[in-house]
Amino acid sequence: MALLNVAPASETFAANRAVGEVAFDVRASGDVTRRGAVREAGSLRVRFPSPEQAGLSAMLLNTAGGIAGGDRFDIEASVGANAALTVTTAAAEKVYRSHGPDALVNIRLKAEQGARLSWLPQETILFDRARVMRSIEIELAEEAALVLAEIVVFGRLAMGERVSSGRFIDRWRLRRGGKLVFAENVRLDGDVGAALHRSASANGGIAIGTALVVPGDEAVVARVREASEKFGSEVGASAWNGFAMIRFCAHDPVWLRAHMVAVLTHAVSLTPPRLWLS
Repeated sequence: MALLNVAPASETFAANRAVGEVAFDVRASGDVTRRGAVREAGSLRVRFPSPEQAGLSAMLLNTAGGIAGGDRFDIEASVGANAALTVTTAAAEKVYRSHGPDALVNIRLKAEQGARLSWLPQETILFDRARVMRSIEIELAEEAALVLAEIVVFGRLAMGERVSSGRFIDRWRLRRGGKLVFAENVRLDGDVGAALHRSASANGGIAIGTALVVPGDEAVVARVREASEKFGSEVGASAWNGFAMIRFCAHDPVWLRAHMVAVLTHAVSLTPPRLWLS
């Protein structure tokens, strides 16, 4: 009787992990932004629908249907001098339960002199026992402009789901003119549910959002406070080193998205992608 060679479970698991890579650049051609080189690999794709406003629109798609433990995704976008780019995603990205290993998401963004970059993906939704490590590296020229907005949701409220445990590590680095001007690490590891209930973290909220605006000053902060006076979720803003940071926290992710749209529209005069409003 012939014996079958059966690979260890760990090797089988590793062989079935999703790996995706997208790298692209855009450049200005007169008053119009044109697509440059595009590289796609694995389950990540980028498409360029008709622009919704000035500049070029890019939409990221993950054909793997979500992110699971052991997956790896790398995204790189570069905006040439005087070009304008808005990046979003086709849908909210779901991060599923992991049996052990972390999922890795690495994002690298670059904007040259006079460029305008808006990074506006839809929500990242973490399932219970999800494990993900994300890194966002941003390089801006001195005269480049950036709006970067990220929303993270812990569990699907409509399905009655809550995140009790898992791992979420988020590392942001912003360099402007070659100098590091902003660095932040967020780490929720282990009993995530208890951490979110602490008053110093989310005070029971299940959705958090962050918007980074460059250039940003106290005038942006004042407009944020004006727009958020009647919100049901918590919104805070501050400005330093030539940029503004806006924080959101809500018990309902629908509120948070609506409030982020209102703040970006009022405080930054930015129209979110149509997919955000559908």
